[in-house]
Amino acid sequence: MVSPATPEVLFICTGNYYRSRFSEAWFNHLAQRDGSPWRAFSRGVDIDLAPPGLSPHTHEYLKRRRVSLNLTTTERARLTTADLERATRRIALKEAEHRAYIQRDFPAWEDRVEFWHFHDLDVATAAEMLPTLEQHVTEFYHAVTKEER
Repeated sequence: MVSPATPEVLFICTGNYYRSRFSEAWFNHLAQRDGSPWRAFSRGVDIDLAPPGLSPHTHEYLKRRRVSLNLTTTERARLTTADLERATRRIALKEAEHRAYIQRDFPAWEDRVEFWHFHDLDVATAAEMLPTLEQHVTEFYHAVTKEER
């Protein structure tokens, strides 16, 4: 269980299967490596659109980068208001996909969610997207952990 004082970033995606789970694991890997108090968790706005478990693309990429799969949740989870309240920072991985869900289901939170622009597999391959997402999450991690110093 995470203490209430633990700063947390919430990564939001559609199915909580691929991009958000990668972002969660990579962010937690960096925080664990550095001994940072920050933690990440992830949720999906429409988890029924993805199969159960973790994307094989995410699984393989994390394995190649020697990142423990224990740094992401074992199953997909649907986004709730409690998740938004719990998070210190909230990131939706692709504005064109996720803003409409946030507007419809969590309108009071729209201005408190940061919208990124990372494509799903229908637009970009994992080989194209995951290294770029890794770099962006790393830059974000360094920015938020620098803020606390």
